[in-house]
Amino acid sequence: MLLCARLIQGFSTGGEYAGAMTFIAESTPDKKRGFMASGLEVGTLAGYILGAGLVTALTYGLGTETMHDWGWRVPFLIAGPMGMIGLYLRNQLEESPAFAAMEEKIEEMGRKPHISMKELFQFHRRSLLLCLVLVFFYNVIDYTVLTYMPSHLTAVLGYGETKGLLLILIVMFIMIPIVLAMGYFADQVGNKRIIQVSLIGVIVLSIPSFLLIGEGSNWQVFFGLLILGTLLSSIKGTMTSLLPSLFFTEVRYGGLAIAYNISASLFGGTAPLLISWLISMTANRLMPAYYLIFASAIGIVVVTLFLKSTSGKPLRGSPPAVADEEEIKEVLEETDRVLWWSEEKHQIEAKIEEADKGKIG
Repeated sequence: MLLCARLIQGFSTGGEYAGAMTFIAESTPDKKRGFMASGLEVGTLAGYILGAGLVTALTYGLGTETMHDWGWRVPFLIAGPMGMIGLYLRNQLEESPAFAAMEEKIEEMGRKPHISMKELFQFHRRSLLLCLVLVFFYNVIDYTVLTYMPSHLTAVLGYGETKGLLLILIVMFIMIPIVLAMGYFADQVGNKRIIQVSLIGVIVLSIPSFLLIGEGSNWQVFFGLLILGTLLSSIKGTMTSLLPSLFFTEVRYGGLAIAYNISASLFGGTAPLLISWLISMTANRLMPAYYLIFASAIGIVVVTLFLKSTSGKPLRGSPPAVADEEEIKEVLEETDRVLWWSEEKHQIEAKIEEADKGKIG
């Protein structure tokens, strides 16, 4: 019964997470999408901190035996009312401006309001596959650093439960401003570049980080976790603005929710279990680092070859979204330049075609 309840919670959270990404992406100016969307991950980290902090406090106050007996129920009882608050807030939200405009246009054209699952997989396969791969390496790194590491510190390295959780809590606090900073820089230099540098960092620094963590000194463990947390923060700060931009407005929520949850369930949720199994089979404490390198290597290839930077650009199927009148002027000037170049390009092509036919010298 507990497993079924947790599965239902997981499905619900996954659906709302995709919805939150979509809503923020469609409700913010194009040039500030990275920074604004990074706030979603700040909320996620705050939830992790609250949850882990509560468990740490209960474990310290009640003791391990009492926690195993009945104390584990307390976080569930606290989460219930919070879920009701979330439900109330969710019901008060209106549709995003981009989605409302799209629905109005569809109604004027007399088309059906939503596409079928068959059409989604038939016409949007590339976006779905790209999203699957991006979520794969993102969730492998995320689950390994934030979900698996407390168990690794306790079960593999012999750390006390309270000490391991406290170190993770401190790292998560430090991650919050880094996530916001990476969201801001993504708007300036492009989300693709931030993700590429972050993945290279994971490939290069994973083994040194786990070597530090394996040394046993509190400061060495902390710095090893901090390196991994900083690299994860760079990805967290950009992914929430990048993933929604892969899809057109008409299929953004559905496509993102399906691809994200399938990939997160297959690769993210199973990462702690797979890493634990690999360590038990090989007795190699660096297995988590190898798994991070494997996932990041796949990610760097796909991001470099198939991903385009979407920072500062309109969402697919949506007009430009601006923050003030000054940006409107910039958008109009850019549109005029594009139209001018397009017209001049057609004139040049026409002259080349005439020259090919021998009509002019």
